[in-house]
Amino acid sequence: MVTGDDSGDERLGAHLRAWLGAWPPEEAVDVVAATVRDRPAWDGRSAPLVGVGMPGRVLLSVTPDRARAVRRALGTHDLVDDPTVRRAIVDALGVAGYVMGRGVFRWATAVAPASDLADIGDWVDPGDPRVPTWLKPFNYPQVLIAWDGDGAYGAGVGIKRHDAIGRELAVVTSERLRGNGVARRLVAQAARRVLDEGSVPTYLHDPDNIASARVADAAGFPDRGWSVYGLFPVDG
Repeated sequence: MVTGDDSGDERLGAHLRAWLGAWPPEEAVDVVAATVRDRPAWDGRSAPLVGVGMPGRVLLSVTPDRARAVRRALGTHDLVDDPTVRRAIVDALGVAGYVMGRGVFRWATAVAPASDLADIGDWVDPGDPRVPTWLKPFNYPQVLIAWDGDGAYGAGVGIKRHDAIGRELAVVTSERLRGNGVARRLVAQAARRVLDEGSVPTYLHDPDNIASARVADAAGFPDRGWSVYGLFPVDG
């Protein structure tokens, strides 16, 4: 059972237009010159390329000064999952030391209610000394933490506030609490808050991360066959 409403697709469209500079893609691979790529992202750094793909189409949002070069790099290709094409795009962007990667892009229009996945975490100020280092950079006012039996950090969710409506959830569970359903409960709890605020929660993960995929499925983030594209350091 899930809770929420049917306006999620409208929320998603508003988020993607703000995050990418345009939506939906108008061709198989639509390269958009987006001024938003020159602005600081949620972590204060600019991202020269962000892409989202739906079945059959992909929109690549790139810095305006590199859009023409990226279009030339693509040529007549209508896929961005070919390693050679990805390398050509990175070269066209002029970002040495990076690779173009793909993740699974999920969003929720409704999530499991507290009666199914009960709240397990506390909303905490990121400046709280108990908050681990990885959670401190997130730009949402609070982070969500589940404590272990000794009252120490056990698992947490950080929220990336990409724009006025888009909220990306990230979860990490300590090894001692894994396998107990903590992550899915935290993600559902965070997503319920995001939906109640009128925003859209998104969840991104590596295609090979089966554990993360299971958390997403259980919390109410189905895999609709969508992808997300970004740049990652070669040594990262």
